Amino acid sequence: MVAMATSRRRRRGPRRGRLLARPAVPPLAVARRLTPARARPAADALLRRLPGMPPPAPAHPWADAVRRAVVGSARGTAAVISPAARLAPTALSVAASGAFVVAGASSALAGVFARAVVTPVRGHAEDTAVFAVVDGPDGLEVILPADRHTTAPGAYSLTYGQGEHVARIGAIRSHDPRDGTVQRVVEEVYSGDLRSAVRGRLTGFVYPTPADAGLDATDVEVPVPGGVAPAWRIDPGPSAEPRPAEGLWAVMVHGRGARRTEGLRAVPTAQRLGMTSLLVSYRNDGDAPDAEDARYGLGTTEWEDVAAAVRYALDQGARDVVLFGWSMGGAIALQFADRSDLAVRVRGIVLTGPVVDWMDVLRHQARLNRIPEAVGLLGQWLLSNRAGRLATGMAAPVDLRALDWVTRADHVRVPTLILHSEDDEYVPVGPSMALAERNPELVRFVRFTQAGHTREQNVDPVKWDRTVRGFLRAVLAAPRPGRTD
Repeated sequence: MVAMATSRRRRRGPRRGRLLARPAVPPLAVARRLTPARARPAADALLRRLPGMPPPAPAHPWADAVRRAVVGSARGTAAVISPAARLAPTALSVAASGAFVVAGASSALAGVFARAVVTPVRGHAEDTAVFAVVDGPDGLEVILPADRHTTAPGAYSLTYGQGEHVARIGAIRSHDPRDGTVQRVVEEVYSGDLRSAVRGRLTGFVYPTPADAGLDATDVEVPVPGGVAPAWRIDPGPSAEPRPAEGLWAVMVHGRGARRTEGLRAVPTAQRLGMTSLLVSYRNDGDAPDAEDARYGLGTTEWEDVAAAVRYALDQGARDVVLFGWSMGGAIALQFADRSDLAVRVRGIVLTGPVVDWMDVLRHQARLNRIPEAVGLLGQWLLSNRAGRLATGMAAPVDLRALDWVTRADHVRVPTLILHSEDDEYVPVGPSMALAERNPELVRFVRFTQAGHTREQNVDPVKWDRTVRGFLRAVLAAPRPGRTD
């Protein structure tokens, strides 16, 4: 196994001295050349993901905090050359120019950062090397580089071939930290030739279709602005025993960059309770119609598509609904419960790895991408002000304060269960804990470990299932204020 892993590593990357075709340089690449060295890795990463665009030109005064931060950055640059500035007017002119250059580069990088947040994800990088596929005692096994994701317990999907093919990856057969590899069982190859794969992407969804999960689904269409959004309806089937959620529908809302497959893991839990599951799509997710501006609203617009799905469920005979949300799907579910006139029909909310406070997530993502704090704050300002539309491409700004449920904890009026891993690298667990602490009567927080982002059910499916069923049984058994049914 060591030899195979080593030989595979030697083949990765171009040979020394080999010239690679250079892609067209977007206009914002100039921001990279003008950005301070510590921020260049972030600029590089963001520029690779988005097409070029002109630097933002806000027409209104900046928020005081952002203005002070950016001016402070410029002052820091000027201070470096201030001794020379005292010696000659030319040096003073250079110092002033340098300050403006830094401020302009910061503005450009902030624009790229803000635009990346709201730009729909159309494809995912295959960032996991496939070292080898070998024959094991019970079938195929795959050798992958060992990291926190590939060594986590549970079942996952490995997509490969530009996302066209899927294999289900199961138990760890061996893990040798010395050579940095892990060998796992291949439970099923749904499509493609896994032996020929050299790279892939390990994902949290386990099954590519309801049929692959052994579920009998009906394709339905939910009317939404701009057309219809496809959804899967999965009924619970008959039961000789009474179930606490008979007549209720589970409306399942996937996260940013994911699709309906994300919710398939939760369907058996809903079925045990007697619920019909409706796995929905929403604007800009690649299945539903795009929004007019082709930008995410981070929950402030997508909730309308969830409202359409809830209305569909009620029209089909649902007594009430339970909302399930993953990642940004959690933010969408909370916005629906806060804004929709159908919120009175929501009996409970189940959130896995949810975005509870977008401002906290944006600060975390800025740090993760080594973006200076001032630039991250400016990115938030561009998202939340009309003057930032040129940079973001959004038709209207996002009200980030409405997406901060820690501050608005008393606005959560529906019993809510949050399941969140303490090591979530994309959406920090802190706001989820804080929301539960501030509204303990309605919000319950359950901690997971080793799950990273939205893989709580992969890592410990028994705990996830028992926790969700226990929570919903208690909620459904409790009297509802103002209701006699």
